[in-house]
Amino acid sequence: MAQTMRPNTAAGGGLLATDGKPHPLQDTLLAVTLVLGLLAFITGLLFHDLHMLSSWAGLVGILAGAYGQWISETTRARFGLVIGLGASAVGFYLGLAHGGLFG
Repeated sequence: MAQTMRPNTAAGGGLLATDGKPHPLQDTLLAVTLVLGLLAFITGLLFHDLHMLSSWAGLVGILAGAYGQWISETTRARFGLVIGLGASAVGFYLGLAHGGLFG
């Protein structure tokens, strides 16, 4: 007799489901990458005089996001890291276009 397959929804379910285990380092890198990406993107797009802030925030966000991708274990972390990496990269490049890392 065929059994009905049910998705495992005990750990949150859905696309961004976790594995049910704590991942403090990965979650910290995710938060840092998202915050730095948002900071770099906004300052690079709206405040041209803050090119050093957007450049450095973008560079550190890229490095934190890359390391986070390397050690991530869940889809939720990878999804957020890709968003943060994209925003960090755009902010970094805008900061470079407006004056660079050292002015």
